[in-house]
Amino acid sequence: MSTPHALITGSTRGIGLAIASQLARNGYVPILNYVHDDERANHALAHLQHICTGTRLIQADVATESGVQSLFERAREYGPIEVLVNNVGKFLFKPFLETSLDEWSDILDSNLTSTVLCCKQVLPFMRAQHKGHIINIAAMHASDVRARPNTLPYAIAKSGVIHLTQTLAKTEAPYGIRVNAVCPGFIAGGDHTNPDDVAKIPLGRLGQPQDIAAVIRFLVSEESAYMTGAILEIHGGALL
Repeated sequence: MSTPHALITGSTRGIGLAIASQLARNGYVPILNYVHDDERANHALAHLQHICTGTRLIQADVATESGVQSLFERAREYGPIEVLVNNVGKFLFKPFLETSLDEWSDILDSNLTSTVLCCKQVLPFMRAQHKGHIINIAAMHASDVRARPNTLPYAIAKSGVIHLTQTLAKTEAPYGIRVNAVCPGFIAGGDHTNPDDVAKIPLGRLGQPQDIAAVIRFLVSEESAYMTGAILEIHGGALL
């Protein structure tokens, strides 16, 4: 039997790298993905290969259809993909009237279109093997309908990720595929986190990438066998 592979987009730093490391420790062969910064990517690969010698690294821009096709063509050469974690997602903090159309498209493509494209690529193969896990990384309270000034394209994209997650959870369950979403809060080292955010968190600390990775480990385990379409908020109580 082939060793199951886990493909994690945007996985050479931060949350993505923590997820890849956690899954490697739990019997999966991780496939790392990145688009820029070869030095950091190769450092991440070397780190993971100490945990799992079969770890792979693929450069591809998952915000484009051609990039996603290339990623999955190469990934499938290594073995069956049992886990897909859609982790890529740029952030933009800018007033709406100052946001250009290119910036708007860039944020939606990075966060939502990338997730759609990766799901469309992996689902036929997961259906054929009648099992699989898709975990989409959204953002805290992305399922709420609330105004989010200065983050409008990001908020819309992450809300779309939630709806995509729940729709696929419903349509893919008969094929043995579970689809869930994880919504991180203020995570140390994140693009939109700073030390002042601690004041907003009842648990009194920033989240760590490992906090998110631990939830992913649970979602791909048999302990969560009755969970699909779940939206898990991992934010230490922020913004309650």
